Amino acid sequence: MSKIQSEKKFFQKCGCATFSTRCIKDFVSSFNSFFWSHRFNNSRIALQYIKGLLVCERGKANMERMEEEVPESEYRAYQQFISNSRWDYLGVNRKVALDTSYLLAKHKRRSGCPTGFIIDESAHLKKGEHSVGVARQYAGIVAKITNCQVGVYSSLVNDRYATLIGQRLFLPNKWAENASRCDKADVPKDSRKYKTKPQLALELIDEAIANGVKFDWIGGDGLYGHNFELGKGLDERNQFFVLDVHKDELIYLQKPEFSVPARSGKRGRPANSLKSNVPPINLEKYMRSLQASSLKEVSVRKTTKGWLKLKVHLAKVWIWDREEKEPRERCLVITQTLDEKGDIKFSLSNGRMEQYSHQQYAYFQSQRYWVERCFEDAKNELGLSDYQVRKWISWQHHHALVMMACLFIMKLKIDQKIDYPLLSVRDARILMIVKIFGSEDDFKRRLDQMTVRHQKRQANIDRHYRDEQKT
Repeated sequence: MSKIQSEKKFFQKCGCATFSTRCIKDFVSSFNSFFWSHRFNNSRIALQYIKGLLVCERGKANMERMEEEVPESEYRAYQQFISNSRWDYLGVNRKVALDTSYLLAKHKRRSGCPTGFIIDESAHLKKGEHSVGVARQYAGIVAKITNCQVGVYSSLVNDRYATLIGQRLFLPNKWAENASRCDKADVPKDSRKYKTKPQLALELIDEAIANGVKFDWIGGDGLYGHNFELGKGLDERNQFFVLDVHKDELIYLQKPEFSVPARSGKRGRPANSLKSNVPPINLEKYMRSLQASSLKEVSVRKTTKGWLKLKVHLAKVWIWDREEKEPRERCLVITQTLDEKGDIKFSLSNGRMEQYSHQQYAYFQSQRYWVERCFEDAKNELGLSDYQVRKWISWQHHHALVMMACLFIMKLKIDQKIDYPLLSVRDARILMIVKIFGSEDDFKRRLDQMTVRHQKRQANIDRHYRDEQKT
């Protein structure tokens, strides 16, 4: 019996045929055409780098540690591959996005859930001032202004499966205006213009649409929902969105009309700015004015602790940027948790109020949770923030490879959803590490440990649903 046949028989026997030394090689080989630089194929180094992302623990997924952990790898080869080689990272990003779109479209046919395209930013804490884009700016992971790089990311999510598919490095003004600094970091000439995060988000959306990525709605946090230009751009592109907004966002409860006030008296300059005939109200004040009967309780999706249930309020409202001559109609989505905290979230959508149910609008809003989990998993398990590079191309290369690794793990989770429905990113990563670098006995032991752990967790989940049915 050949080695491949023996390995196949072993994994069929233990019920985990997807995990094999060949699966990661075959996955990376599907990207081979993008790793050519001049006449040299970097596919072998790409495979070693992704193995390094898998095997190195959080904070240590850098080239020095990869050389120590991955057999036959070399620091200088990694350095050349990441910082100097000109392989096609845009092609890698495009294939990651299309492969993810295809996988989630298949899952959508089974789950019946719509697929979301979620925009969010994430910070990477860094020291010094030479790494491209680094500056003192707000970092959500520590909730304060600190020295960091910030990226704007796109992701696809369907049901409980989500992964990152695109990125843009945010370049602060102090970088965009400093040609010498950009030269040292090899920032391309056409990427040195300062762009806001919502502008970068719109670029990611346009890129996905042009590449044929399929999704049903666009979501994002308050930074993007508050930006009038982003909403206007999505209206123009006929793209349906449900974007979070802050509690101080101003809305109109009836369609306002605008006019320039007539001059009163003979003194002073005549008015030249538009005024509305009805006053706006901020969302926090509007929420306080609602009766309890105005919120409808719905079950949004299953969780490990029973159904996620929310109180939901929908209303037709209008917003105005104080420049356009006409206001824009929006559907206001307010959700409130049922626990003692009663956490409230506000969103605005360009969908009609009657177009979707309370449950559907709440689902669109709540799916941002999985994208936040994407960032946690990518940083904790796959080295998203662990790079030690300075150049623009290095940042792009590292991110393209991390997104490949994220897609690989999501594919494993989908392939194993029947046998191992509770498989986490860490579970999949540990099993792949043991398979690549350990023995079959080691793998079987890890698999048995995971199975027992999942059985206990499933029993606890089932208990929550039994208790829920009783009440």
